[in-house]
Amino acid sequence: MALRTQVRELPGARTPGRREKVVRMSVEQPLWQALTAFRLLTMAYAVARYIWAHEEYAHPLGGWIYLAVLTVWTLGTSHLVSSAARCSYRFLAADMTVALTGILLTPVLDDPARVAAGEATLPSIWTAGAVLGYAIKGGWRWAAAASCVVGISNIIERGELSKGNVHSIVLLSVACTAVGYVVEVARASERTLARALQIEAATRERERLARDIHDSVLQVLAMVQRRGTEIGGEAARLGRMAGEQEIALRTLISNGLVPGARTAPVLPETTDDGPGTAAEAEHTRAADAGTTGGSCDLRALLAPYAGARVSFAEPGTPVLLEAGAAAELAAAAGAALDNVRKHAGEDAQAWILLEDEPDAVIVTVRDDGPGIPEGRLADAEREGRLGVALSIRGRLRDLGGSAELLSVPGQGTEVELRVPKGNRGSEAKR
Repeated sequence: MALRTQVRELPGARTPGRREKVVRMSVEQPLWQALTAFRLLTMAYAVARYIWAHEEYAHPLGGWIYLAVLTVWTLGTSHLVSSAARCSYRFLAADMTVALTGILLTPVLDDPARVAAGEATLPSIWTAGAVLGYAIKGGWRWAAAASCVVGISNIIERGELSKGNVHSIVLLSVACTAVGYVVEVARASERTLARALQIEAATRERERLARDIHDSVLQVLAMVQRRGTEIGGEAARLGRMAGEQEIALRTLISNGLVPGARTAPVLPETTDDGPGTAAEAEHTRAADAGTTGGSCDLRALLAPYAGARVSFAEPGTPVLLEAGAAAELAAAAGAALDNVRKHAGEDAQAWILLEDEPDAVIVTVRDDGPGIPEGRLADAEREGRLGVALSIRGRLRDLGGSAELLSVPGQGTEVELRVPKGNRGSEAKR
């Protein structure tokens, strides 16, 4: 069997211009190519065999005429056995007719003594190609039926059911039926693989959508609920409604019931110590660059996160990544900082460290907060709060990287985001 790869644009892909490779299994094509070669080789064998023994035939001219027809038929129809689409059952019936004609002509053209001795028929083993065509096209049932037809014609040609006849018929039937069965199993495996790939693609798209919702809609709803509670009055009622909608949306995300539409990612809420307009501009520039396959300096995307309570350490030289990958990595770092503000408090100090290693780009986000209690992340996922699972780990997984989280109660939390150098910009790839 052969594997073919097809690169196509995924509808609704999160990063503009992002292309994913879809592996498609081709079960039949290699078999049709093998059948084409088999028919040509067995045709050459039948002709060579007749050239060697034609003087022993009672009517050699008739044999020459039949083999000329066989040669023209085989060469002229080679393109019909090059694929399943071209090979029709009508052609297979005509191919079988040519084979059966040669078998039934053999006792007419050959010497009776040679026929009784069990000499091969005019088409010889070329006949097996006609049966194999049915096996590849229709499976083992068609192969078994075609084998029976060839077996009956061999019995008629010999005039009796001899030991040699039985051996040839059984061998042809078993071999071709086995090929047909293998083809059916391979096709079933192909359908299973295709379904698995569809499910995987749908799951990845749903996770990307859930990340977008987490980074935009859920953040806004949480902010409305918090500010509404602080203001009170009608705003408090609006805040409660926003809280209810937030819970409902988190439930949809956690149950995998998010509809197929997408929302555009937004940056975390602007604070005095967090990302602001500059960060938004950098992310927009990265997204625009991603549509052209350009590269982006990751330092420019992370620098706007620095502030009074966020320190940023970077290399002295540009850290180039493909623009889409750089935007995703920076968004994951932003999600980690957003968690610092939420869970460690507004007064928590955070540090961002960017490292450009030979085989990977590493972004580390550390804080001096109270840390994450054991089992809290698992509880958050069950409650539908998927910030770490989707906004951080999900992004890194899609980039082929990893996200490691280390937290010690009372000693803060450290998140290490690692992306392999395979995601560098187009300049590095060239």
